Amino acid sequence: MSGFERNLNIELVAKKAKVSTATVSRTMNGLGNVRPETAKRVWDAVRALQYHPNASARSLGSGRSRILGLIISDICNPFFPDLVKSFEDAALACGYEILLTNTNYDPDRMARCAQRMLERRVEGVAVMTSEMDQRMMEELANRSIPVVCLDSGVVENRISNIRVQYPHGIAEAIQYLYDLGHRRIGFLSGPANLGSARVRRSAFLKGLRKHHIAIEPELIQEGNHKIEGGEAAAHKLLAVSRPPTAILASNDLTAIGALRAIQQRGLRVPDDISLVGFDDIELSQLTGPPLTTIQLSRTEVGQKAFHALLTLLQGKSQRGEEYPVQTHLVVRQSTGHARSL
Repeated sequence: MSGFERNLNIELVAKKAKVSTATVSRTMNGLGNVRPETAKRVWDAVRALQYHPNASARSLGSGRSRILGLIISDICNPFFPDLVKSFEDAALACGYEILLTNTNYDPDRMARCAQRMLERRVEGVAVMTSEMDQRMMEELANRSIPVVCLDSGVVENRISNIRVQYPHGIAEAIQYLYDLGHRRIGFLSGPANLGSARVRRSAFLKGLRKHHIAIEPELIQEGNHKIEGGEAAAHKLLAVSRPPTAILASNDLTAIGALRAIQQRGLRVPDDISLVGFDDIELSQLTGPPLTTIQLSRTEVGQKAFHALLTLLQGKSQRGEEYPVQTHLVVRQSTGHARSL
């Protein structure tokens, strides 16, 4: 595209958005203060006119890549698509592209994902995983690359954190099961090396203590946040001499695996055993029976992650912030009154 053609297209965008060509340039290069409503009009006009400036040339001209990194744990986990979509929608509305990587719950792979981000000159990174390397986070921040974490970050300069209120949802679930008469409640945790899994386990133990329920180590089994891990852990839980009357799983995929194990043993949910998940993925409504679960809004997580990065990128403050995301229990048909022992 020649310089004349590029200028002509910018003029058309400016005319359609009812702004100056300088405002179009500042918006597309992320330079200067442009009000959000004005920036939206510019990007709407860009899309309507199908204006596609050369990204490499624009990066060279502005010194900015307009790329944000998004690191997730497992693209096959239904928890993540809503998060990715909400993050990308917010980013595109502000003229950013997304570089998406997947760690598969592997801390070593996490480091390689971060290296890719550096090679692509991303302007900020959202680390929406639990397998965190604090030194890597600090390296990104030391290179003036803003970072937002999910649950495992410590708020520092250029580092913000999305804090899921796991204890609130777990406390609700245990209270609900207690009110149904359950006194032997099993727990299927996530991998012990993940910070968020440890937080959930700690919240579960706190809930038992609150209701004066004895803590029995055999009623806590470790999964891997996947269906097969939940199935294997549930088989161990159900093989103890006095199995639980209710099971709380650390995520919905684990609960779905547990449901399969329960059915393989000829037991019924909820008649013989109640089951509660965590996340409220869409699949949880389609299981037989539909799963009672603790809802966590992935859309809210994605939106807050982008907002946290944008706040740091705009230089409003070098200091990161903590962004809470609430959880609450959603009751469906997988829970019922405790059976007689």
